[in-house]
Amino acid sequence: MSEQPAKMWSGRFREPLNRTFEQWQRSFPFDWRLLPQEVAASKAHAQTIAAAGILTPEELDKTLAGLTRVGERALNWAHRISATSGEVDYETSNQQVGAAIVASAPQAEDIHHYVELELTREIGKLALKLHTGRSRNEQIATDMRLFVRDAIDATLVALSSWLEALINLAEANPGNVMPSYTHLQRAEPVLVAHWLLAYVAMIERDHSRFTDARQRMNLCPLGSGAVAGATLALDRNIAAHALAFDGPTPNSMDATSDRDFMLDFAQAASTLGLHISRFAEELTLYATAEFGFVDLPEAFSTGSSAMPQKKNPDLTELARGKSARLLGSATALATLIKGLPLAYNKDLQEGQEQIFDITDTLAGLLSVLPNFTRSLKFRFDRMQSAAETGYLNAMAAATYLSNKGVAFRTAHEIIGNAVRLGLERGLELNALPLADLRKLSEHFAEDFFDAITLQATLDCHDVIGGTAATRVADALAAARTRLSTLCTLPSTHSPQGGAHG
Repeated sequence: MSEQPAKMWSGRFREPLNRTFEQWQRSFPFDWRLLPQEVAASKAHAQTIAAAGILTPEELDKTLAGLTRVGERALNWAHRISATSGEVDYETSNQQVGAAIVASAPQAEDIHHYVELELTREIGKLALKLHTGRSRNEQIATDMRLFVRDAIDATLVALSSWLEALINLAEANPGNVMPSYTHLQRAEPVLVAHWLLAYVAMIERDHSRFTDARQRMNLCPLGSGAVAGATLALDRNIAAHALAFDGPTPNSMDATSDRDFMLDFAQAASTLGLHISRFAEELTLYATAEFGFVDLPEAFSTGSSAMPQKKNPDLTELARGKSARLLGSATALATLIKGLPLAYNKDLQEGQEQIFDITDTLAGLLSVLPNFTRSLKFRFDRMQSAAETGYLNAMAAATYLSNKGVAFRTAHEIIGNAVRLGLERGLELNALPLADLRKLSEHFAEDFFDAITLQATLDCHDVIGGTAATRVADALAAARTRLSTLCTLPSTHSPQGGAHG
């Protein structure tokens, strides 16, 4: 019974919470990560209620200073952990900071309760005025928007870094050739730069998805109250401006229950994960002895505990696996939300951990992919040999005949017969005698062999988006220009920063 008065909602209740239920429903063990966002939102609300006459200027200053000190808790814990444990990785440090903060406030139900308790320690009963005109429903909606916005900003920066690594690698290998595949069978030769630009195109779409999601979500729920709007005549633009939102949300019921911004982030992340997985899958295949196109960097590989000769592609395999994690979190979040009535329901608490996990998974992937990409070493001799064998110039050969006036369907059949002849004799198309080719069609002439060289086969794809050397050079220049535009966008991080607490 002694702890019950400390609850933010305890006035109506006479019986204490069941202890097991209390711990089970408590969100502070994970939502402590929202400390920077909760402090920022609380500062914005303090300014709003001060403008409404609830806080005097002196009380506002005292409240803001107290909130600043509360917000420094995580940094103080991090410094202590660093001093006692030395250099530790981000994930371990984050876990240790969280454990320390949670252990310091065993009575805190959630991040909102924690900040109120800590602010009371800092400034006394004045802290209790801060909840005037607001509800935890709008607080968590605001905190999560701030967190997701910070996570998107960090992801956009990291994506730009990976794009730059891919473009640099393509620019460093402008004339090298590899086979392309359809149905995992060799299809036509392409420039290695063209293959890399395919992933640039994917990642640029991912960048645009996150950018669109950020723009769509950038409205402030503060002032929405529990469900029907604040009970005070608050100027909601004050909080929106203080938190760098574009404006207030237009409907209080939607604002307190809306998690579309979390879904947008999760779904953009899962699509990015699919693209990362495809990239990782191709490199895993290309690094096998059967392909031999890529020599994976040792700094991003491990060995076998049993087989001394092995160099395992751990990074690419883990990247494939992380995509499943991203998909799982996005699916869990969508399933959580799909059956909820308006407005706030505590089910939504479960969505926070999905967002935290997505944020951490993305941060981990994008912390290694740029440097891994920069370290890739191609075996261009193997790639070119593969591109020059297996009749990958067959389509160029059919195009040669169509340019002579032969209907393409007929040309296709003639070249198919030529391929069969080559298979029977163990010869590539360019090694078949002209006399034998002319038995298949009178349209074959000496210029046929110039039309099916490796370079000619590449350059016959002379269309926008094709693998002709001039088109790839243009595409690379355009990608570089787009990248420079992305990299010069003004920073849009919230003043309080930090998605990780």
